[in-house]
Amino acid sequence: MASPLKVSVVAADHEVWSGEATMVVARTVEGQIGILAGHEPLLAMLATGEVRVTQVGGSVVTAQADDGFLSVENDTVTVVARQAELV
Repeated sequence: MASPLKVSVVAADHEVWSGEATMVVARTVEGQIGILAGHEPLLAMLATGEVRVTQVGGSVVTAQADDGFLSVENDTVTVVARQAELV
């Protein structure tokens, strides 16, 4: 099994969720993107929409995020949104 992703979803003023995951799916201004372990480094602008995080155990955490960016580097995914909350 590949190493899990380290994921943080944060809003401008608070952390929404963080933990380990096997996959992250988010909507960018260029379309939907899926991130798995080993993904190339990436910096993308988020569009308003859902960020779905599949945790190591298989359960899914979903957050509604409004604008921001998504960064991927060394199996670490950081989602920073103007506003975000779990749904």
